[in-house]
Amino acid sequence: MIQVENIAKVMGGAGVLHGAIANLRELAREVERGLPKRTVREVGRHLFADDRDITHGFVYRLVPEASYKRRKERLTPEESARVERIARVVATAEFVWDDPVDSREFLMSPNPSLEGQTPLDVAMSEIGARRVEALLWDIFYGHPA
Repeated sequence: MIQVENIAKVMGGAGVLHGAIANLRELAREVERGLPKRTVREVGRHLFADDRDITHGFVYRLVPEASYKRRKERLTPEESARVERIARVVATAEFVWDDPVDSREFLMSPNPSLEGQTPLDVAMSEIGARRVEALLWDIFYGHPA
């Protein structure tokens, strides 16, 4: 399992989360409370270079456009769980590939082990995220993937 600090870093770190996240209990508390709205964009920056792509290709996939625009400062717990899930997958990919460009390419490219879908698409569900994480750990440990 990836370090909680790495997940928090993908979500913008202490500056966005209003304090350091040191363990799973603290991360769960933040998700249940509702993550700051800005975390969605911070995670998107790890996947897309262009702000328009972040907004239309990512933010609105996690939080419907009308809902996102209504949010003042915090996401709902359900929306926050989606953001945390993708942040966890991104943090794992960045750890495994040890290069932001390579991890982005892995997450955005169709993968035969995922029936030709991109890891990002598969990770939109919890069970899919677990599949992507398992694939990443197989790659890391040199198992057949």
